Amino acid sequence: MIDVLVVEDDLAAQEIHAQEARKVPGFRVVGVAGTARDALRFCGQHHVDVILLDFRLPDADGLSVCRALRTENKHIDVIAVTSVRDLATVREAVSHGVVQYLLKPFRPASLRNKLASYAEFRRQATRPGEVTGQAEVDAILGTLRKPAATTLPKGMNVDTLSAVAAVVKANPDGLSAASAAEAAGVSRVTARRYLEHLVEERAVERRHRYGKVGRPEVMFYPSSK
Repeated sequence: MIDVLVVEDDLAAQEIHAQEARKVPGFRVVGVAGTARDALRFCGQHHVDVILLDFRLPDADGLSVCRALRTENKHIDVIAVTSVRDLATVREAVSHGVVQYLLKPFRPASLRNKLASYAEFRRQATRPGEVTGQAEVDAILGTLRKPAATTLPKGMNVDTLSAVAAVVKANPDGLSAASAAEAAGVSRVTARRYLEHLVEERAVERRHRYGKVGRPEVMFYPSSK
């Protein structure tokens, strides 16, 4: 098992990150922390293989956590999960051992894909013996950069998902499942299934629109996150 520490000060995001990590085979969430201080204390007391690290913490930035881990000679990998976009931070993150960099906002599947790629990297990099040559080294390191395939629920396909997502994106004021079905050229049942999947992936938001009479209508909007 790969032991994961989630470091995130937003409690809702903290729970989401932990939930998504638990969905990936081979990963075990051993703890959560909301500050740099608590994260470093946890690492000093427990075994941790990888940290899902927010770079904007209330008491320090994520890079300071990376520096402290290296100073203490902790062999813990870091996957940055952050909204920090400046290139200087990205460069320094790499120099301090950050193996993956995931920008917020992101779909939950993106985090699962990063973890799956990381797991494959560990599997290849920790086996005994020597590499056969440069090509094998490049292939092992390449697993960290190669996006893992996203698996859709049974019965769904990428083309229909893309069509429904495009329809929602083109209607920032929202639309119903019936309108989405008509625009995408699919049945209402099919549209609703894909819309609900997009809601689960946080690519689409579901809200109720209240009219003057009758029950509220369920509407779907492009995600604001």
